[in-house]
Amino acid sequence: MELNGKQKRYLRSLAVTMKPIVQIGKAGLSNEILTSIRTACDARELIKVNILQNSDEVALDVAAAIEEMGLDVVQIIGRNLVVFKVSDKKENRKISVDVKALVK
Repeated sequence: MELNGKQKRYLRSLAVTMKPIVQIGKAGLSNEILTSIRTACDARELIKVNILQNSDEVALDVAAAIEEMGLDVVQIIGRNLVVFKVSDKKENRKISVDVKALVK
């Protein structure tokens, strides 16, 4: 889903108070971490990913890998990424309903 500026602002405002769900450590970005990011996005739609200090990963490289999976990286601040994906399960779609309403 391609997000416009108003939708991104709304998602960033929701993400301010969130704690990171997924943390990338010294093992780097593995398939298991990418899978956990995808499953967390299916369950919550909006998550925060934190790259720990002992990791050699760069936020832009992690964002590129996440976007290759079909997820939207809404914001990158330092070593934190905000990731959004419309949930595949209808009962988990809470945020995406509001995001779709912001389209003009």
